Amino acid sequence: MQFFDFGTIFFMVAAIVIFFQLRSVLGRRTGNERPPFDPYSSDRSTLSEKDKVEKNGNVVALPRRNAEQQANMYAVIDRYAAPDTELNRGLRAIKDADPNFDPNSFIEGAKLAYEMIVMAYAHGDRKSLKNLLSKEVYDGFVAAIEEREKRGEKIESSFVGINEISIIAAEMKKTEAHVTLRITSELISATRDSAGVIVDGDPETVVEVKDVWTFARDTRSRDPNWKLVATEAEE
Repeated sequence: MQFFDFGTIFFMVAAIVIFFQLRSVLGRRTGNERPPFDPYSSDRSTLSEKDKVEKNGNVVALPRRNAEQQANMYAVIDRYAAPDTELNRGLRAIKDADPNFDPNSFIEGAKLAYEMIVMAYAHGDRKSLKNLLSKEVYDGFVAAIEEREKRGEKIESSFVGINEISIIAAEMKKTEAHVTLRITSELISATRDSAGVIVDGDPETVVEVKDVWTFARDTRSRDPNWKLVATEAEE
């Protein structure tokens, strides 16, 4: 008859205890186990649509709500510019980059900016112009003001109002939004030389002025203000 020494019995008992401890931990089900691997499943990486709905009842509804939110976001754009037009697509691109963009609010702001810029130029107000113009446009305006001052000329100008204003183009240039406006305004303007003689314009005649101005803003900037980046007179 074979006998076990004390050391052999000790290790056997220890092995049995460890086995039952491991089994109690590794064999326990927590409810978070991965499903069995199915080699014939068409999509092994995701749950079925039915399982998704059962697990999270709003999974299917989310895309529909997102579509509704997107439609609502574009509603103000579609009311201003007909859908599927180049202008509409440009305005939508700006709306994507800046959710707060509203073409109607933009136009109201542009009206104020237009009057401020026209009058600041007439009065040679460089400080006001600097806050409203891009560096390139500002440099051009200041150069014209300096030439006028060298000749000793002064502009007498009164802003009558804006007859028509509309957005004619819009686009994103990288992170910068650009909006182009056609503006028809009425001004009374006359330029006098150093002796007070009128050399241009008429201080009593209202003149219609047509401009095409482009404003821009970096949509990544916290500064909400737009600046004039291009101007041209329209015949």
